[in-house]
Amino acid sequence: MKVAVLGSGIIGVSTAWWLSQQGCEVVVVDRGTGPAQETSRANGGQISVSYAEPWANPKMPLKLLKWLLQDDAPLLFRPRLDLRQWRWCLSFLRECLPGRVTPNVRALVAMAEYSRSTLKQLRPSLDFDYRHQEKGIITFYRDAQSLDDSQQMADVMRDMGVDRRIMSVDELVQLEPALASARGQIVGGDYTKDDESGDANQFTCGLAAMARRAGVEFRFSTQITRLLTAKGRVVGVEVIGADGAYDSIQADAFVVAMGSFSPTVLQPLGISCPVYPAKGYSATFPVLVPEGAPTVSLTDKDHKLVFSRLGDSLRVAGTAELSGYTRSLNPARCQALLTHVADLFPSALDFDNVHFWSGLRPATASNVPLIGRSSIPNLYLNTGHGTLGWTMGIGSGRALADLVMGHKPEPEFPFLS
Repeated sequence: MKVAVLGSGIIGVSTAWWLSQQGCEVVVVDRGTGPAQETSRANGGQISVSYAEPWANPKMPLKLLKWLLQDDAPLLFRPRLDLRQWRWCLSFLRECLPGRVTPNVRALVAMAEYSRSTLKQLRPSLDFDYRHQEKGIITFYRDAQSLDDSQQMADVMRDMGVDRRIMSVDELVQLEPALASARGQIVGGDYTKDDESGDANQFTCGLAAMARRAGVEFRFSTQITRLLTAKGRVVGVEVIGADGAYDSIQADAFVVAMGSFSPTVLQPLGISCPVYPAKGYSATFPVLVPEGAPTVSLTDKDHKLVFSRLGDSLRVAGTAELSGYTRSLNPARCQALLTHVADLFPSALDFDNVHFWSGLRPATASNVPLIGRSSIPNLYLNTGHGTLGWTMGIGSGRALADLVMGHKPEPEFPFLS
């Protein structure tokens, strides 16, 4: 069977890898000059089952009202004359209803745990380094009310087997001494020892190289224009190559893993893809004082930021901006990242050589990704992972490959069918 995978981020490359391992002939198509050039390029680095929870919850609507006029708010909404944006927002409010939260958490945790387990199984066979750490993730809170509020979600996760252990400030500092300078800003936290961190870009590029050696064809600098159909099936994908010439790629099955841009090729076929870009920011700092920068990955729950040590750098990422498809950097949000990091680690980092980045996370209103077969029998979706693309990527690719091959995937997840 020949399969065309559209998109070469962590989701597309991992899908291509697992399809090749099941004996498929695979071609990957992407407009970038190489793999992982967009949303998988500079994310927060966490593989975080402990943070596999939806943004939508009963407390979120009031928070959104409070944040509406704040340029540096954790979740920023910029209204546009865009029907898709407003539909997404209405769906988001529906997902905030109390009865929706637990099913969404169950789906996210199931795929996140499966993906982390799959990565552990795959790691011994990898022939590259992606600066991974297996030191767990600390989530810390800045006020007692936030800590108390978090425990309702933590209890749901504990019931699902996620070991989120409550810790005092002293215990947090003992586990991660770099937090000592911020002791006065923290009231407590929780810790998940099984979570990991690593460079998603390096992993994706390394896995793409392995996939190429396994026979996967990659066609980069190739713009996807539309899917071609005949007799109720997709028969090809129309593309514009690097030379500007039109071409078409034929296959037996097609996987759309184009992140926030997935709707552009699906909607002309009448296929619903309720994914909207949630722009996230990151800042990467060179580490000047190694013992002053964290090695355990951190989550600042109140500011919605994550911190991951990637070799001699510290990656800080977070926030979400619903402002359409622009990737322009908002100076106020970049400054907020600088301020929060300087408050925590004032003397450990090189603040004069910080590198800012933004990426369009493909978000569904529930945060549950769209994985499975569309209404067209040979067309599959693997998109909508939001902030959890790195966390769920390798497992999503394996599960989707199973579906394409007619096998039942392992995780209990609401796959499309």
